[in-house]
Amino acid sequence: MSTLRRLILVRHGQTDGDSGTRYHGSADVDLSPSGVEQMKRVRHSLREPGFELVVASPLRRAWKSAWLIGEGAPVRLEDRFREIHFGRWEGLSAPEIEASDPILYRDWKEGAPGFEYPSGEPRAQFHERIKRGLASLLGLPANSALVVAHKGVIRTIVEFLTDAALDRELPLLGGVIELTRDEEKWFLGRRSSNPPGLDAAA
Repeated sequence: MSTLRRLILVRHGQTDGDSGTRYHGSADVDLSPSGVEQMKRVRHSLREPGFELVVASPLRRAWKSAWLIGEGAPVRLEDRFREIHFGRWEGLSAPEIEASDPILYRDWKEGAPGFEYPSGEPRAQFHERIKRGLASLLGLPANSALVVAHKGVIRTIVEFLTDAALDRELPLLGGVIELTRDEEKWFLGRRSSNPPGLDAAA
């Protein structure tokens, strides 16, 4: 049985490449200077009660965020916590996606059954790898862990553990979602994000 009782999920900070408006899934964009400052603020907010283990997606925007929050503590990279590949939508803004794929864009926004990102990673495959990564995480010997990853990854972890869906725009860039577990189940604890206005792009 897992020893984890507290899981702190943090979405990486703002990045180079206009991450406030562009969808960078598997693209390995770096943190911007403002993203670095954002993660320093997150670090300050998480100092108490802290965490024993630091895990991150291997993409630079995630593991650098984890390194900053953990103040140089070792970061365990979990390849299965990469963001989904958006296919031909990688690097595009929402208006660009709508202009190039209006029907698929509408299906995406409306949550149409069976929607898939064009030429991207199948969503079932994405969910399965997140599930495997989560099983590995839950098997590690720690009571509390910080996981720094991406919007889709964090939303999927929350749904797997709590059977509840976050609001569509959450987590924002730099947002923090805390989960805690009793003997029976996981549930949402403290929830915080950056001020309104940051876009929900991955």
